Amino acid sequence: MQNYQDLKVWQKSHQLVLEIYQLTNNFPKNEMFGLTSQMRRATVSISANLAEGCGKKGVLDIANFFQISLGSLHETEYYLLLSKDLNYISIEVFERRNLEIKEIKAMLISLIKKVRNPQI
Repeated sequence: MQNYQDLKVWQKSHQLVLEIYQLTNNFPKNEMFGLTSQMRRATVSISANLAEGCGKKGVLDIANFFQISLGSLHETEYYLLLSKDLNYISIEVFERRNLEIKEIKAMLISLIKKVRNPQI
């Protein structure tokens, strides 16, 4: 597999991590060990599992780590919704980040399909 930093989906997910860290800096302090921590952990997991998958040899191993990355993306998507519903972020911020998540999701699903079936 190629260098994970060359993957556009990794680049976009890494940028999302940086944005989520900035965003959660403004969350209430009582969320430090709750939503802030969970949201950061899930978002980091997206990029980290892409990186780890690129270090594997077998197609099944690679696809498994990419699938875990997708699960973490879904988790992040929910935490973002929850943050909006708790009024920790504005609707505008939610909509921008949610669009990024949907774009990353489409790219990741496409990558998983390509890894599982290289003839496509």
